[in-house]
Amino acid sequence: MKFSKLLLIALSISLFVSCSSDDDDSPKGAYANGFFILNEGSTDAGTVSFSSDDFSIFTKDAYKAENGSDVLGNFVQNIFFDGDRAYIIAGGSNVITVVNRYTFKLIAKIDSGLANPRYGVTKDGKAYVTNANTYSYINPETGDTDDYVAVINLATNTVESKIDLNATANRLILEDGKLYITEPNSSTKLLIVNIATKAVETVEIGLRGDSIEEENGTLFILKAPYTGSGEIVKVKISDKSVSRIPFPESLAGTRGMDIEDNKIYYTAGSAVYAMDINATTPSTTAIVNTPATNIYGFAVENNRIYIADAAFNKDSKAYIYNLSGVLQKELTVGVGANGFYFND
Repeated sequence: MKFSKLLLIALSISLFVSCSSDDDDSPKGAYANGFFILNEGSTDAGTVSFSSDDFSIFTKDAYKAENGSDVLGNFVQNIFFDGDRAYIIAGGSNVITVVNRYTFKLIAKIDSGLANPRYGVTKDGKAYVTNANTYSYINPETGDTDDYVAVINLATNTVESKIDLNATANRLILEDGKLYITEPNSSTKLLIVNIATKAVETVEIGLRGDSIEEENGTLFILKAPYTGSGEIVKVKISDKSVSRIPFPESLAGTRGMDIEDNKIYYTAGSAVYAMDINATTPSTTAIVNTPATNIYGFAVENNRIYIADAAFNKDSKAYIYNLSGVLQKELTVGVGANGFYFND
């Protein structure tokens, strides 16, 4: 065979290998390009349902489908991501289950150093997870002051330290090296935790601060009381100044909030509302009226509205609408559906 012909073959193989390695369209796993619905559970262990973005694939219990008889634990509360891993918090079992976010195969379990874990975020190889510890309604003497943030080394999947809060804690976000933490029951404070120094500051926002989002240097916190109407509290990060958007009585039963494309979306009763992010008064005109009787999970993502209608004695429902209020899909998911998590 002539040298020129050999060279041509070698060049062709090289080009083929190069093009193949540059091709990033290969599927990451069965659970890419879709969303998870977290199901808290009741007397049994919680579950995670999955739907593809186009609704063509649905798995009611993705963890069981991939890991057989192993369970996530009781009261599955939150999922957070880091790289190709998903971390699933089961607060009732004091365990965080680590899986590959695209295959949902079990990688590890973090089961020490946790006490009623709630929500988590990650940064630079560490996770920060709020822990409610003894809860105020279980142990009134310490429940309001013994909450902490567990600092988890993600390389070893171990709790390496904790940040004592001397307060109650639940939802959190991470911005510029600081954790911003709300607690919906007994606390009137927004907690601000510097993760480098572990220093804790507080801002008075009033009782029942729950959902929290950040946009353009401002925190938006939904206060959702058990009865009556709530309000959105805005905290400017730079100077910690506070302003408020009160809801009228016609919007009693506020529950969920999300921000997408410069609009604040929120629920009241069984309906969804939206207002401009710079508005000073809330809209009272529903954009979606749902059949839900217990909106327990809520999200707005990629021009869709996601509603979790939680039942705790039977399977829950998830409803997905477009922004015009047209139902796109109804899904039957697990017991106690409480949130949506999106997986590219």
